[in-house]
Amino acid sequence: MSTQDRYTNAPSEPTWQVPATGSARFSWEYEDGRERLLALYQKGKDKQWDGAKRIDWDLEVDPYDPLGTPDEALTLYGTRHWAKMTERDKGELRKHYTSWQFSQFLHGEQGAMVCAARIVESVPDLDAKFYSATQTMDEARHAEIYGRFLHEKIGMLYPINDNLQSLLGDTLRDSRWDMPYLGMQVLIEGLALAAFGMIRDTTTKPLPKQILAYIMQDEARHVAFGRMALRDYYQQLSDAELREREEFVIEGCYLMRDRLRGVEVLENFGVSKKEAEEYSEQSEFLHLFRKLLFSRIVPCVKDIGLWGERLQKAYLDMGVFEMGDASLDLLMSQDEEIAEQLDRERFAAEEQERVAEVAQAVAEGADAP
Repeated sequence: MSTQDRYTNAPSEPTWQVPATGSARFSWEYEDGRERLLALYQKGKDKQWDGAKRIDWDLEVDPYDPLGTPDEALTLYGTRHWAKMTERDKGELRKHYTSWQFSQFLHGEQGAMVCAARIVESVPDLDAKFYSATQTMDEARHAEIYGRFLHEKIGMLYPINDNLQSLLGDTLRDSRWDMPYLGMQVLIEGLALAAFGMIRDTTTKPLPKQILAYIMQDEARHVAFGRMALRDYYQQLSDAELREREEFVIEGCYLMRDRLRGVEVLENFGVSKKEAEEYSEQSEFLHLFRKLLFSRIVPCVKDIGLWGERLQKAYLDMGVFEMGDASLDLLMSQDEEIAEQLDRERFAAEEQERVAEVAQAVAEGADAP
């Protein structure tokens, strides 16, 4: 069955075409490069992995409870609609929410792949081109993995959210070479990292935990890349140029905040858009989720030198201003360690199984006549 047959609603257009703008830039300097960025490029090469092999796709997933999400986390919980729902209905709701979340992850990863390829084309420095090439491969792997999870384990997809598509389009249409970094590496990737982390840390199901932990290990490098490149470049810009980028960040953050409500899911359960938006705004869980989702963006924006008065005011309005003091380096190192620890636990368990199998075979051989 094709992806088109699995969509809850048909995408508005089968192929979304974004006109390319800006210049392709070649560098004839092949020797000099920033040590930190070249070290990140080396790490990007060393850390390549195969999603078909590293992830245990034999793990079963109940499509009606894919993440082990508590009922209290569902926006309809406690409403008049919830009281009328059967257990089967609630399972369908969990399935739709997971499909919606992971579909946006999938669409975002395809966007990240295109943006990384655009950076290879447009960035003037060869060390940045080198690293972006490894990131393009990473993003292709992530899209492959999310696509497989949705097709094989959930069996349902949602089209790209309008606000996510709008921010992605704005990022790709801008001719300035730094904008794919700012739109994708800082805003979209930063938000995705926080969303991945919240699900990774709360899911009780092993397969989605594996997927999110391993993808986050890659994404930690991507955000580090964006920080390095933009911090260096933004030190050279005028106040007017910095303000233009801060306006882009402000608009993008509001767009991303407003896309997190999952109104599309509730509409598929017969809830009007107006009522779905009201339920979303009343959800305590969604308020906490929305706030935590900016835990990766705000400190990154501050770190790269975009911290003007209007931007600070916008973050105060969103209730996330204090996150500017969070340690991104600590968060990224934790992402790395969680993935490595998961590998150690999995491989230790597999080794124990092999030892037990060998012992059983030896025992059976000893008992044979």
